[in-house]
This record gives sequence, structure tokens and C-alpha cells, in this order.
Amino acid sequence: MLQQIFSHTPLYVWVILGFLVYRGVLASRAREVTLRKLCIIPLVMLALSLSGVHGSFGFDGVAPFAWGAGALAGAALAWRLANPCKIVAIPARSSVQRPGSWVPLILMMSIFCMKYAVAVTLAIAPATAQAPGFSVPVCLAYGCFSGIFLGGLLRTVAVYRQAQMTSGPQGAAV
Repeated sequence: MLQQIFSHTPLYVWVILGFLVYRGVLASRAREVTLRKLCIIPLVMLALSLSGVHGSFGFDGVAPFAWGAGALAGAALAWRLANPCKIVAIPARSSVQRPGSWVPLILMMSIFCMKYAVAVTLAIAPATAQAPGFSVPVCLAYGCFSGIFLGGLLRTVAVYRQAQMTSGPQGAAV
């Protein structure tokens, strides 16, 4: 059965997995990142999450509300847990110095594996999509994962903007 599942998985899924692993390993090291690049993973995770909700459950009924509640909870959690003291803004280069962490890789693999497992479950038992006991927790989790990425991004942008305001017109690093 596993062989059938893997053989019916489209090639682009494995490309996405490779990209996520690559980005997760990059995030494990302290590095300077431009604000533009910093947005890539939260936006990719947002797209994967919303496509998972839409493709599996649609945007009717409780699914988008469960996703939204999860996203708000995840964003609040990430905002609260992110340590702004470990983020160094460099306004002169429109970038930030971030500490390395394996958490992004763990989160990316969690959402990828969950999306994959949900797709397999629904391919085997399509009626499961109509069960609130399945759809609500899945949508909450999708939203929470996305919210964590977005909350972390928002916290980093807030630190950057604060440094930008205090650095003056020269854009010196804070």
C-alpha cells in the first residue's frame, strides 16, 4: 500500500519537499537575510496551508473559520515566543541578522507531512472530508502552522521597523 501511495504522488510534491528541507537547513544557521527573502517561507507555508484547506474541505462551512482561529492562535504564540533581542536589524541593507534554529524545519516538515497524510486519507476515504471531527482539527492545525510563520515574520518586521525609526536617515545598523 505504501508503494502505491508513493508512486501516485506527483513529482512536484517531492520538489516542494526538497525546497522546504533546503530552506529549513538554511534556517538552522545564524545568517543575514533580506526582508524580501524573509517573506518566502511564510508565504509558501500560507499557500500550502490554504490550498490544503481549499482542496480538502473547501471554503464553505466551518473550515475557513477553524483555519482562521488556528492562524490567529499560531501568530499570537509566535509573536509571544519570538525573542526580539536575538534579531539584529540592519536597515542600511534592508536585512536582519537572525539566530539559527531548527524550529522552522520542524514546522515545515510538520505541515508538509500533515498535508500529505490528509491527501492520502481523503484519497482512500473521501467521505472523511465531511466529518467535522476530521476537518476542524486539520484546519485548526493548518492555520496554526501558518500563523506561527506569519507571527514570527511580523515580529521580525516589527523589530526591523523599530530599528529603522531609531537609526535615523543614515540607516545605520542597530
